[in-house]
Amino acid sequence: MTALVSLFRRLEGPQTVGRGRAFWSLFVIVLAIALAYPLFSDGYTVGNTVYFFVWVFIALSLCLIWGYGGSLSFGQTAFFGIAGYGYGVLTLNFGSAYGFTLVAFVAAIAIAALFAVLLGYFMFFGRIAGVFLGIVTLAVTLMLERFMAQTAGPEWHIGSARLNGFNGMSAMPPLTIPWPGEPIVLFADIGLYYFVLGLLIFVYLGLRILMNSSFGNVIVAIRENPERAEMLGYDIRKYQLITFVIGAALAGISGVLYTAWGQYITPSSMGMTAAALPLIWVAVGGRSDLTSTVVGTLVVLAAFQALTIYGSQYALVFMGVLLVLTVLIAPNGLVLGAMNWLGKLAARLTQRAG
Repeated sequence: MTALVSLFRRLEGPQTVGRGRAFWSLFVIVLAIALAYPLFSDGYTVGNTVYFFVWVFIALSLCLIWGYGGSLSFGQTAFFGIAGYGYGVLTLNFGSAYGFTLVAFVAAIAIAALFAVLLGYFMFFGRIAGVFLGIVTLAVTLMLERFMAQTAGPEWHIGSARLNGFNGMSAMPPLTIPWPGEPIVLFADIGLYYFVLGLLIFVYLGLRILMNSSFGNVIVAIRENPERAEMLGYDIRKYQLITFVIGAALAGISGVLYTAWGQYITPSSMGMTAAALPLIWVAVGGRSDLTSTVVGTLVVLAAFQALTIYGSQYALVFMGVLLVLTVLIAPNGLVLGAMNWLGKLAARLTQRAG
């Protein structure tokens, strides 16, 4: 019981914004609205909302690696693509019976994490850091994208799963939960919405606990001054590698959920544009805080989709302008800056009332 209480206390701490009764009351209200949302909306709109939730995981992965760890990575879409293709290959070969899609879900994320172990080992234990780490991860991402784009011939297959080159893979089954009588198929509708929402809440709270633990404190210390952290006896390469692998697994969750949601995956998901967009979401939200990243990602994604529908030629231009304005006006993030301002305002009002 003491260990459980200690665990829940780490939901608040110096590495995460938001604490106290007011914050958690707001959290419960937002969660209640999210849970009730499908009751007041149609299936298509609910399925489109799942699309937004799917991308939050890759944003959180970048927040962990870049915001807390200080390592700018363009490789998150590589892990996204590896997990997405992994899910496609496994399910197209073995189907969805007996809950195999859930096995494929976990296995595809594990494949992405294993790739991160190999790549991260050579980078961090090879003392690659700073801008060079960003260059290496970007190069790996683009190489994977180019490789998958040229796999159009019939010889490019894994078992019965054709890779299909630039056209990508399609017709893989959605997530299916075994159930007495009839399995529950999670199409892009209410069922998948609640599944992804529950997973998102679990990951968000788990990351808050992780970052407010001793591990999180060490990661932030390495970001601030790696030489000092190493002098204190911490193996900074090990901590960086673990952070990188956790981030890869989170990006892999996005990849699998995206593939199961749309029942397709293409090499463009690992292209230059795909690699750059999560950086913008995280930068606008506030890369050094989980809550700011979640809010910023959802807001910017909603704006980007609206622009794509009503003025697609301006969508990427808007993203570029937004990134420049964020760097110039609020380098720590627009959402994080607004949250800090509201926190200070609430403190002043409370002090005056007292």
